[in-house]
Amino acid sequence: MPYIITAHDFPNALDKRMAARQAHLDALAGMKAEGKVLYAAALLDDNGDMVGSMLVVDLPDTAAIDAWLETEPYILQGVWDKSRISIQSCRPAPSAPK
Repeated sequence: MPYIITAHDFPNALDKRMAARQAHLDALAGMKAEGKVLYAAALLDDNGDMVGSMLVVDLPDTAAIDAWLETEPYILQGVWDKSRISIQSCRPAPSAPK
């Protein structure tokens, strides 16, 4: 089932984000190859600095999302604030990339 994940960083987490970024991107690349990540983007503040992430994932249920988050580098390295992550099921438009 597709879900939109919106994850906001802890305040002033840009240095931690940059340190964890390659591990995060590598993990997402693996999930994309498995068809589990459909789209991902960084959220930006007014200065263009990354302050969060938005992902569209295709996982069976929220338990699978919780299991993924337990291994996500941005969680493990203190970038994403778990209390500020929203999970919403969605239905991509027929024209959306697959």
